[in-house]
Amino acid sequence: MVRLLLSIKADLENVTDFAPASDSFEYFFQVKCSSCHETHPKFIGINRIEEREVSGGKGSFANFVWRCGSCKREHSAKFEEKSPTIPYNAEANGQFAPFLTVDCRGLEFTDFEPRGTWKCVGAESGTIFSEVELEDGEWVDYDEKAAQPVGISKIQSKWTRA
Repeated sequence: MVRLLLSIKADLENVTDFAPASDSFEYFFQVKCSSCHETHPKFIGINRIEEREVSGGKGSFANFVWRCGSCKREHSAKFEEKSPTIPYNAEANGQFAPFLTVDCRGLEFTDFEPRGTWKCVGAESGTIFSEVELEDGEWVDYDEKAAQPVGISKIQSKWTRA
């Protein structure tokens, strides 16, 4: 089993606590077989709520189960329960910070795509922005309480062994 840590960095403008909007958030990852090194041609979506049975695992479950198209081996991944998603905050602005950890068996995640609905909080006003959509990798809005623009841009990610 390999524990992989996803770290992200972004440019936050007058916001903090950038995170998925719900517990059922669908994460999109690029996956690669550790046996034959074949990379799946599309990003795959997984979330923390759905679990699938691992064949031959004697009742074990994972958030993602995948049979490699090349070598036909079955692999799995599970979000680490003790390590929830860590909101990306203003103190980390422009620097990589830990985001989430995944236990992987026979596969590795190599990329992350920030699709879906996110949330963040106005840094000065505390205004909650609960429907952040990252069109073309960025989001801009206006914080009425603080009377200033807000935004998220230049999102990058990297995977390392945890």
